[in-house]
Amino acid sequence: MKSSRFRMLVAALTFTVLAAVGFSQTLVKTGRPGQRGAGFSQMLGFYADSLDLTDAQRTQMKDIMAKEKPTIQPLIEQLAQSHQQMRQLEASESFDEAKVRALATQQSQAMTELTVQKARIKSELMQLLTPDQKDKLSKFEARRQARFQKHFQQGQTEPSSLAAPNQ
Repeated sequence: MKSSRFRMLVAALTFTVLAAVGFSQTLVKTGRPGQRGAGFSQMLGFYADSLDLTDAQRTQMKDIMAKEKPTIQPLIEQLAQSHQQMRQLEASESFDEAKVRALATQQSQAMTELTVQKARIKSELMQLLTPDQKDKLSKFEARRQARFQKHFQQGQTEPSSLAAPNQ
């Protein structure tokens, strides 16, 4: 049970950090959220729109994200690279537990640092919101978490996606 909670937490934190980076990249390039491609940046643009952020708040958030990008980007690149390396190890002819453990340790350390950075950045961003905006965000995040929990619970009762498909 703790393992599944940990995985959910890691997935949620990864999603949030990647969303923050996507948001920062969009803001840095366009000055407005959601203007470049689908995905995280559009979702954060939705947050910004649904929270009715002022132009000043958007500018301040843009500045925070631009300031933090040099710290976050290398961590995300490190995680992406280690993920690729893990996939290569999994596909190799022989299993090398020492290499897998070393890589898993690196991933854990990078994820820990990313989690700390994400919490710090979110704290900075939250300071820019009005009490009403904080309340809206809290309600929105609670609904999103409830949907995630429902989806996760449904996934627990369905057969494993790793099972071989019927032919």
